[in-house]
Amino acid sequence: MKKTITYLLLFLSFHQGNAQTVKRIYDPSIVAQEKRAVFEKWGDWRPYPKYFLGIQTNFAYATVWGIWAPKINRDYKDGDDLRPLKVNGTETQRLAGVKLEEKKAEQIKTENDTIYKRNIQDLAHWTSLTVDADPLWLLYYKTMLKPLKEFPDNPQTANDWGILDPEVFTIMEWSGQLLRLKEQLDFLKEKYVMSRTMDMPRGKRFLMYHEILIGWRKLLGTIKSHDRKTSLLMTYHKKIKDIKETFRPQNDREIVAGIMSTYKYQF
Repeated sequence: MKKTITYLLLFLSFHQGNAQTVKRIYDPSIVAQEKRAVFEKWGDWRPYPKYFLGIQTNFAYATVWGIWAPKINRDYKDGDDLRPLKVNGTETQRLAGVKLEEKKAEQIKTENDTIYKRNIQDLAHWTSLTVDADPLWLLYYKTMLKPLKEFPDNPQTANDWGILDPEVFTIMEWSGQLLRLKEQLDFLKEKYVMSRTMDMPRGKRFLMYHEILIGWRKLLGTIKSHDRKTSLLMTYHKKIKDIKETFRPQNDREIVAGIMSTYKYQF
């Protein structure tokens, strides 16, 4: 234990002695280069030239920036401002690009989070198991589509079709009108069952509800229109028949018999 402590004290003493010998070096040329390397200032070309009787006497300047300097040094000194952190410097542009990319990435992340949350919300309405709990279904479409749901799947009588006159129903059945109406009814019934039992997006489900509702209203209008037109044609037909029976032309025998019947007590 004592030996370990002794080694530790010797190490600390040696390290402290070396630390005291370190000196800070300040080189103005290096400082000027650091300024050129960032954003502060383009220039301050140290070491400076010195002249005596027009002759360059600073050997350091001559070898760094002067006539004896490499061409790349002179091109650098006389060239464009290459500070990477100036207003339009390469590093400034890169940092600005990084900031823009960060903002774009944040925007994409926000959009993805929004889409994800929306998908999670829509997932509850995607499956057919939860269609009965949808607020829009409960508030509107359930009531509006209830007559279609309760309408007989295979109507056989005038009352089933909502036709008041049984004779009109017979004529419509004979003319084939009810067959075409039955095809439309079967299509709407099948589409209604699909909208309630298939898994689909909530928006598509309500588009189907809307299409079914429009089709149902058209079907009811068609039934009433056929009922009204057929009833009107029957009324016209009866009136024409009564007129024909009232003003039916008589033959000669009927005319003579009528005259004799009228005047048989006068002679």
